[in-house]
Amino acid sequence: MTTADGPHGDDTWAATIRRRTGLGRPEDGSWIAERAAVAVLREAVNGPGPGPMPVLGELRIRSADPDAAPKARLRTEATMAALSGRPLPAAAGTLRTALLSAADRHLGLVVSEVDLRVTELLDSPPAPRATAPLGAAGVRAAKPEGVAGTVAAGVPGVATLTRVLGEAVHTAPGYVRGELATERGHRVLDVARAVRGAVTDAVPGRPSVAGRAGHGGGGDRAHRPVTRPCARGSDS
Repeated sequence: MTTADGPHGDDTWAATIRRRTGLGRPEDGSWIAERAAVAVLREAVNGPGPGPMPVLGELRIRSADPDAAPKARLRTEATMAALSGRPLPAAAGTLRTALLSAADRHLGLVVSEVDLRVTELLDSPPAPRATAPLGAAGVRAAKPEGVAGTVAAGVPGVATLTRVLGEAVHTAPGYVRGELATERGHRVLDVARAVRGAVTDAVPGRPSVAGRAGHGGGGDRAHRPVTRPCARGSDS
């Protein structure tokens, strides 16, 4: 399953494919677009906490080992502004812990490294930043069609099927690939796994299923990044 970006900047089809991030283990067959994952992490870090949090700047998610398989462990790289007077190691540790926790709790990313670079020292705590809601901007909703699409759309946590990279559901002999947006409050990887299992059981021949996940929107159903779940057959 993969998570898609909206059509902003260089979010062409090719750019989106290049900047996708694996969810969970390789056998989960799920991906999320880097932009979508970054949006979730940024919202989590900017939320209320027990103490002052360093200001998160740029954030990227990459493979911790560029020569390894695409779904190997991940590394996050970020810049931060820290409050002067507080030890920098402590400030960096607070942000690092928050990022690792959010990556696992909200998304299901396997992050093994967090590299932080301090780019600014602040004399006073910054004013709370308004975080834009994770909504449907740029997400192209699609109506469920066929057995696979109908089953996927009915899994708890699925907000809508999407067609960011093409068809919401693509089928081929022994293979199904889907793209969807997940609802707020649902861990993206858990939804992707549930969709993968439901589609595998529902489609004759128990095909291989792969997927992409992302964010949708609408009222209080703000969604997580688009996920493309793909179910694989017994040869996977």
